[in-house]
Amino acid sequence: MYRGRIAPSPTGYLHIGHARTFWTAQERAKAANGLLVLRNEDLDRARCKPEFVAAMMEDLRWFGFEWQEGPDVGGPFAPYNQSECYPIYRETLAKLERGGFVYRCVCSRKDLQSAARAPHAEDEEEPIYPGTCRELKAEQIGNRKFCWRFRVPDGEAISFADGHFGPQRFVAGRDFGDFVVWRSDDVPAYQLACVADDAAMQITEVVRGADLLVSTARQILLYRALGLMAPSFYHCPLATDVSGVRLAKRHEALSLRHLRSQGKDPAAIREGW
Repeated sequence: MYRGRIAPSPTGYLHIGHARTFWTAQERAKAANGLLVLRNEDLDRARCKPEFVAAMMEDLRWFGFEWQEGPDVGGPFAPYNQSECYPIYRETLAKLERGGFVYRCVCSRKDLQSAARAPHAEDEEEPIYPGTCRELKAEQIGNRKFCWRFRVPDGEAISFADGHFGPQRFVAGRDFGDFVVWRSDDVPAYQLACVADDAAMQITEVVRGADLLVSTARQILLYRALGLMAPSFYHCPLATDVSGVRLAKRHEALSLRHLRSQGKDPAAIREGW
């Protein structure tokens, strides 16, 4: 059975760009006569707030979303709040460590910014890591804080067929480097948490924004290292404002909460797409 998901993060109010991508996910699930899962990605302790979780649920329902599994309705693959999934994440990290796929890294953000061969990757989220700590021994770390990085196979092309954009190809070590899977503040990074959750919830297709195309290459490597089958992927074009700037949660005038307070009709909004 087709199993899709929408995975908002309660760090602010959802905006119309989120709704458009999530609506694509819901439509694809319906077209496949499948199920839609709501996952609450609340790992950011500093920014995730209970009021944003409540608003997320209310605004999604108002807009017309219907999910069959989630934090509020339960389901066979609970928990659906990431903050409750730490045992799954720790076991995933342990499996990667046992397989020799990850290593400890003590580099600071300043170290990365000053690295000679650390240009920004295409998605601008994570600079290409120069491999400084690849051969670092555990005894050399001492009391220093460290994160865990995944060691990418330099020079290997990671290819996949995207449901919207077609064939994709990214070269490890050139388009993206060794990436963080567990942060130094003891929080699983997005790449690990996403893969662990999608695998545990048996998601068959991931629908998300085009800004995560490079992340898909990273996650395919994680699936392979963990001996798991990767889902299919469908990346949506990003929504922008009138000046062409990508929408973000700071665009409060385009938040679902604001549109709802203005008496806007969700069906009319969708017709504009």
